[in-house]
Amino acid sequence: MASIFTKIIEGEIPCYKVAEDNKHIAFLDINPNAKGHTLCVPKDEENKIFDLDKAGYADLMEFSRKVAIALEKTVPCNRVGMSVIGLEVPHVHVHLIPLNDMSEMTFQSKVKLGKDEFVALAKEIAGNL
Repeated sequence: MASIFTKIIEGEIPCYKVAEDNKHIAFLDINPNAKGHTLCVPKDEENKIFDLDKAGYADLMEFSRKVAIALEKTVPCNRVGMSVIGLEVPHVHVHLIPLNDMSEMTFQSKVKLGKDEFVALAKEIAGNL
């Protein structure tokens, strides 16, 4: 069965897309830890990050790096944190989270954004790529 991320990649579920290339997609997390929380996802569905081959892993890291640089230009923060957990969705994904405080990496506190805020933020990040 296709993961929720595969359904997003295939256009079955909408997202606030930030970036895309032939192998990856990046979109805003709809339940963000902080404003700008972005997910970078390979288009090929693989369950665990270390199951990716060396080239796939390196490509995902480079794609995530480009998105993180654009994110840092867009959202005021001390740094962009990166986390790979993968327990909730069985499809490799990298969390990029603008950080001003370590609590923003705990996945315990969430921020709320309206649809217009998500749309404008995704467009602004994409413009900084």
